[in-house]
Amino acid sequence: MKIIDLKVRCVAIPLNAQLRHNTGVHPGYFLRTILEVITDEGIIGLGEVGGGDQRAALMKLKPRILGLDPFHLEIIKLKVLRSIYYLSNSRLYAAIEMACLDIQGKVLNRPMCDLLGGKVRDEVPFIAYLFWRYDRPSGGDDKTAEDLAEYCVELHETLGVNAMKLKAGVMKPEEEARVLELCRDKLGDSFGLRIDPNGVWSVATAIKIGQRLEDLGIEYFEDPSWGLEGNAAVRKQVRMPIATNMYPAKFDDLGPAIRMGAVDIVLTDLHYWEGPKGVKDLVAVCRTFNMGVAMHSGAEFGIELAAMIHTAATIPTMTFAGDAHYHYLTDDIIQGGLLQYENGAIKVPEGPGLGVALDEYKMEKYERYYEQKGDYYARFHQDPKRPDWFPIVGSI
Repeated sequence: MKIIDLKVRCVAIPLNAQLRHNTGVHPGYFLRTILEVITDEGIIGLGEVGGGDQRAALMKLKPRILGLDPFHLEIIKLKVLRSIYYLSNSRLYAAIEMACLDIQGKVLNRPMCDLLGGKVRDEVPFIAYLFWRYDRPSGGDDKTAEDLAEYCVELHETLGVNAMKLKAGVMKPEEEARVLELCRDKLGDSFGLRIDPNGVWSVATAIKIGQRLEDLGIEYFEDPSWGLEGNAAVRKQVRMPIATNMYPAKFDDLGPAIRMGAVDIVLTDLHYWEGPKGVKDLVAVCRTFNMGVAMHSGAEFGIELAAMIHTAATIPTMTFAGDAHYHYLTDDIIQGGLLQYENGAIKVPEGPGLGVALDEYKMEKYERYYEQKGDYYARFHQDPKRPDWFPIVGSI
């Protein structure tokens, strides 16, 4: 079997609100580049990557994988990820690996999770991921901690989720701390709480807010301040686990992070950590050093979410509910539409490979929508209600 072609398309799907974060706003839609790896036997594997329009970047890699066997992932990784540093991009490689594993599963008539060691759970629980919103479905914007606490209760009741994470670094830190305090009051001691300012807070602010939240028994404080040094400094001063999806977010920084005692929990990500197999490598290192693992979300559509679920289902130590932006999407580009939450979890997709297939009608629809809306990553996630604003790390 050989790879004979690569097909890439960029699609955008509307959201039910505009989502604010510490570097700007997702302006009412997410966009992803969808990859199809085509073999000489007519079997097609699906992959997905975010970060704006990645079509040109992936096509630069096409000559490196044509003619290769999709089962030979080590060679593909060497040619795509290791050969020339300025073309190396773990996010692009991960999309290719995802598609090759989809092909392998289809050839073997086995689900992707079986290629990663087999599932230890049939479903993966997810959280209520809370963003400060513009243009909510009910109208208006989120302005107070009460707004987000009420939304958290709504997600608990409608999706069945039993944990939340606040994307912080948007409002005053004290108001964001109140979100977790209100959620604890409304949802009880067993409801999981997390907060993530994505490193934008100063060390002093992160310590102050962290110490304020200590008695809530939160699951983890994610990227409280900038960099390995920032996380390590906060970790020394607060009595709660420190997590990260930023530092470290690649194998090069994992050793230094462990030596420095920078984090307790690493959020796995298929793109940062070199695909599903790379995530399994990461988990082995974390297990060796008694570090926890959780799952990061990067605004994925159904192809990548399926890959995330297959991967998470094979990791015994992944006991935290996974992150997902998925409940903000209004539709999906896979057949059958959005994957469904049941009691706060999504089942491992059945069928060979990823267990999902493209809906060509939806692909065409959302390709047109992307062409209409454009690549907002190229506009630096501008805030439409604060056109002159830009983030300053450590200014709070």
